Amino acid sequence: MSIDVVYTAESTASGGGRDGHVRSTDGQIDLDTRPPKEMGGSGEGVNPELLFAAGYAACFLGALRLVAKNEKIAIDDASGITARIGFGKDSDGGFGLTAELIGYLPGLEQKEAEDLMQKAHGVCPYSKATRGNVDVTLLAKV
Repeated sequence: MSIDVVYTAESTASGGGRDGHVRSTDGQIDLDTRPPKEMGGSGEGVNPELLFAAGYAACFLGALRLVAKNEKIAIDDASGITARIGFGKDSDGGFGLTAELIGYLPGLEQKEAEDLMQKAHGVCPYSKATRGNVDVTLLAKV
């Protein structure tokens, strides 16, 4: 696959990884990272799963709006996507992620909302990047 790159984001992690610091080169992100309490940490900072969830939710909503626009379907401004990212041990003895994407799509019929979620999953760059590696569940709420 060839990609004509129009933007590159760059961030650096330092310190202990999950117990350290992340900073983007443009300064928009400048955060301490801490493991969540469920993983033995203080929970007093962000963790990679929170950052991934935020990025995936924003990206997926953009993809959903693009699909809706192309299909001439009006999306209510109150619409949104919640991304839930799970972290745990996988069957290979390593670690893995799960994702649940919940679309809040008021004003649409249930079937129409489900179809939009599926189509957005087909074009969202995060969905493409995780396909075959992360179990993703899609839910549509109208």
